[in-house]
Amino acid sequence: MELESILDFLDSKTILITGATGFLAKIFVEKILRVQPNVKRLYLLVRANDANSALQRFNKEAVAKDLFNILKEKHGANLQSFLSEKVTPVAGDITYENLGVQDSHLIEEMWGNIDVVVNVAATTNFDERYDIALALNTFGAKNVLNFAAKCVKIKLLLHVSTAYVSGEKPGLILETPYHLGQALNGTHGLDINTEKKIIEERLKELSNDETATDKSITLAMKDLGIERAKKFGWPNTYVFTKALGEMMLGHLKGNMPLVILRPTIITSTYKEPFPGWVEGIRTIDSLAVGYGKGQLSCFLGDPESVIDVIPADMVVNVMIASMAAHANHTSCEIIYHVGSSVSNPLQYKSLRTSGYRYFTKHPWINKDGTPVIVGEVKVLNSMASFHRYFSLRYLIPLQGLHVVNLAFCQAFNGTYTSLRKKINYVLRMVELYKPYLFSKSFYDDMNTEKLRHLVRENEAEADMFYFDPRVIEWDVYFEHTHVPGAVKHVFK
Repeated sequence: MELESILDFLDSKTILITGATGFLAKIFVEKILRVQPNVKRLYLLVRANDANSALQRFNKEAVAKDLFNILKEKHGANLQSFLSEKVTPVAGDITYENLGVQDSHLIEEMWGNIDVVVNVAATTNFDERYDIALALNTFGAKNVLNFAAKCVKIKLLLHVSTAYVSGEKPGLILETPYHLGQALNGTHGLDINTEKKIIEERLKELSNDETATDKSITLAMKDLGIERAKKFGWPNTYVFTKALGEMMLGHLKGNMPLVILRPTIITSTYKEPFPGWVEGIRTIDSLAVGYGKGQLSCFLGDPESVIDVIPADMVVNVMIASMAAHANHTSCEIIYHVGSSVSNPLQYKSLRTSGYRYFTKHPWINKDGTPVIVGEVKVLNSMASFHRYFSLRYLIPLQGLHVVNLAFCQAFNGTYTSLRKKINYVLRMVELYKPYLFSKSFYDDMNTEKLRHLVRENEAEADMFYFDPRVIEWDVYFEHTHVPGAVKHVFK
């Protein structure tokens, strides 16, 4: 593997990016436009009804964000002119053939010019409906591959997956592919087309049930996804369908150069375009800000366990470097774990300490203007301790309320129903996130380390395309960058 200049590789290239208004894809787009304005064109696939709607959505959900402030300062009044020359938002959807692009002339133009396809589109909801998750994360990946195969100048398909396709397996997880039909628990009979038929049959049953509502159908499809995932050894629908997507790509890619990126938990930017930019509610942010607001009475998780996180700008730099390193490598399939658990492990208890320090110095201000005083919270370091705590604090009072409600002729029915729904929701979320709160997995990043060495060889670009998590002081990063970034960009 050789790597010359990354900037030279990007020069005059045409790149298709799916999921272009998502958190990671926007940082990827901004970085390329900022460091290599001589890129030829970026086609950005956006879910929209038409080209005008796609453009409006890109401007509203990307360009209007603080993320693009440096580009705005650099180009000033000429920003829109620069973007119109370099960026083409395309209305489409990866769940359809030809990515749902309706304009035949545009399709031919893309097939004739695209050098690299970057697939970031996915549903990352752990509790997604199975039909939606399979369509996006599995068959969507196949549709992207088929589209890339029609591009006459194609040099690489880069597919963003997740490190958690490994499920709950403890120990060192290697950067190796999953093969078609390979179940994590060794169960036979895993077939992607069979999974699609199971969904279709279940939906047909539900549509013939006159008592079924949209809500009950959605819940049934969510339950089906969890059931099928667990049957073959995965903890949730998201990682199951992402693993199936990887299998599909590896099986069907032919001579297509393929890079699969498996990031761990992606956090706010470490350095570029500025520290602390983040978008969307992430699990650790919900915990941190819930704590800061005084709404969190306990933390669930092993304080000594390692939680694998990686800043978003480092993930983007691996994406760009891997494109330059593997373009035109016929038949290659390489996997990169992008995380920190091996090279710079972060313990779960450090998150609590950083949150306490930040909110002690910068308390959350309630609507009435009073500051929230944070303190120590109860740590539940096992599922057994969680169930004991939850039973005493919530389930027993709920049973008491049920008795009182019956005695007073359903007078407290609304309160009882509301509390029961909240409790059921918490229990479902805990079950979904349990694998990550008590993780014993460490993600080998040998391939990523080799790529780091190659990038460092070009001294002029080493600082521009940094992705070494060993430079991060986690306590400093979370207290001074990530938590304040989440407060500013997500929760305010």
